[in-house]
Amino acid sequence: METAGALVNWTATGGAGHPPPGGFPHDALIYESVDELVATVTPFLADGLASGDAAVVAARPETAAILREALGEDPRVLVVDESAVYGRRTPGAITAFRRLAREHAPGGAHRVRLVGDMDFGPRARDWLEWERYEAVINEALQGWDLWGVCLYDAGRLPATVVEASRHTHRHLVTPASRTPSPQFTDPAVYLRGLPVPEEPLERTPPRFAAGDVADFIGLRHAVAGELAGLRGAPDLVEDFLLAVDEMTSNAVRHGLPPVGLRLWTAPDRIVCTITDGGPGWDDPFAGYGPAHGEDLSRGGMGLWLARQLCDYVDIRGGDHHQGDGGISVRLTVRLP
Repeated sequence: METAGALVNWTATGGAGHPPPGGFPHDALIYESVDELVATVTPFLADGLASGDAAVVAARPETAAILREALGEDPRVLVVDESAVYGRRTPGAITAFRRLAREHAPGGAHRVRLVGDMDFGPRARDWLEWERYEAVINEALQGWDLWGVCLYDAGRLPATVVEASRHTHRHLVTPASRTPSPQFTDPAVYLRGLPVPEEPLERTPPRFAAGDVADFIGLRHAVAGELAGLRGAPDLVEDFLLAVDEMTSNAVRHGLPPVGLRLWTAPDRIVCTITDGGPGWDDPFAGYGPAHGEDLSRGGMGLWLARQLCDYVDIRGGDHHQGDGGISVRLTVRLP
């Protein structure tokens, strides 16, 4: 193992032909200075290039500029803006990283070494969504030719975000070490333990409610009528309406009656809760990819689509605000 003051031997700890344990190697660098950032990331990428791996940096512009300079503007390093990879919603990031693996992995025993520097957003609610993502990709990216190092700027990011990284990354890295994170938690256990945030609108009378859904066409027209005239972009409202369709259809097909729907609107967001009387499911990874993998012809895309079309998708065992049993899916989209 590395000694204090030594540099990480990246090849020995996980280079070509020596994959680190745990499937998708998912490391976190929690740093406090630019020097610490450069001294960790530069050897990680340089070693990868020397051993035949590809190198990709998905970073905010300021971080990308620092790493470009440190790597001597090496043309073999693909640098992309973080917004083009992480996007606004988490399933899109998973799809983007899989695409990078397909397009850039050299093959054989080699892989794509990724350095990710995301913007966790301005709100605690956004932080939670990306915290979920960081846990999910431990499973979602298994089997793909990727090795990720996620950057956590301790001086910029909220303390809660930094602390969560210790639970969602199997290894922590510094210029001198790559060691198992003592706080790493099994992703399924960690996801089940995350809170479902309260939504104050659910404690108010809904703008629209349907207690026993039977007429899908009539319901869609009714919800569309309630959303008409909102100041949100038409495409955003149409996407939300499609997500409501998908989740209502799922509840009817896979749950038990009655299927209920409640809709709220506010100046900054739209919220819809769909409930049914079925037993629900206990899959914390549900909806972060198609239910049947790459074979989209088999369906199973409803929750996956909803997660891509809505800012937040929360699943609970029943709607405790209404005393319902069964399962409850809450869809939220923020209005610009």
